[in-house]
Amino acid sequence: MQENTALARAMAMVSDLRERCPWDRVQTRDTLRPYLVEEVLELDHALGDGDPVAIRDEVADLLLHLAWQLVLAEELDEFTAEDVASDLEEKMRRRHPHLFDLGPRVPWEELKRREPGARPNGTLEGLPPTLPSLQMSLRLQERAASVGFDWPDLEGPLAKVKEETAELEEEMTRANPDRDRLTHEVGDLLTSVVNLARKLGVHPGNALDRANRRFRSRFAAVEQLAEKRGLELQAMGLEGLDELWDEVKAGEGS
Repeated sequence: MQENTALARAMAMVSDLRERCPWDRVQTRDTLRPYLVEEVLELDHALGDGDPVAIRDEVADLLLHLAWQLVLAEELDEFTAEDVASDLEEKMRRRHPHLFDLGPRVPWEELKRREPGARPNGTLEGLPPTLPSLQMSLRLQERAASVGFDWPDLEGPLAKVKEETAELEEEMTRANPDRDRLTHEVGDLLTSVVNLARKLGVHPGNALDRANRRFRSRFAAVEQLAEKRGLELQAMGLEGLDELWDEVKAGEGS
């Protein structure tokens, strides 16, 4: 690896710290795992905010952790940064055969099934069990769609959302709604919404993240308006809170 690349400099920094800092010296893959997960989540949050300063800072933290893993692998004589880069280059060529004169374009999931070490059976096998539930639902449906288990258009998933909504409403209106059944029906409804989002080309996790951010911002504005006008949220009731909510939304439009 060229010594003045960004990754090489990061690895050199880690190696230096391993020699001179007691804390860095004793770190292992296991001890670093929680920090790596934290840094990835912090980068994801910065990406959602769209703040280039925060994104730059979090990418730097993630680069540090990648450098850590490469340094540890080299210390254990398992693989090098060059090995990893070569693996990456080969994988991207395999997954883009039409761009490297290796064959015609092939659907993404089909390409992944052809990967070395891929499971020969089980379309849904191999997904990380720690994926967040929303992402897992999307990936399961993408895998199933890759072998033809998919609606041909938007009408099917939209009708399914309506069907699952009706089934949930039916359970809700029973004299004694069953908690497990309600959980089951809510799960089916969420799954159908994820499927509709997939067919629309909308990532459901990103959509929900944006909705959460909007809700947080709007409700904070509602609290500010109430405080400015000397109103107590708990005493306003739903109608009063809705009026402030609509006012905040109207202000966004202007």
